[in-house]
Amino acid sequence: MKAIVNVSLKAGVLDSQGKAVKHALDSLHFEGISDVRVGKQIILKLNETDADKAMSDVTKMCEDLLANTVIEEYEIEIIA
Repeated sequence: MKAIVNVSLKAGVLDSQGKAVKHALDSLHFEGISDVRVGKQIILKLNETDADKAMSDVTKMCEDLLANTVIEEYEIEIIA
């Protein structure tokens, strides 16, 4: 089983890395981009076979380590 965790800054939190990427894209003359937000993706290979247990375990991982829940939000996708 695999878990894919996407972590991103919450709305309203300044994304300085996103601003730097936006500036670089502007300087390369890419048009039509109004904002850039940068996040991270974590892919976990799990030995768990129960999807509900896997979701519970990965949620705890996110809350304890993988995401700073004060400023970040996360989405989990479990793939059998």
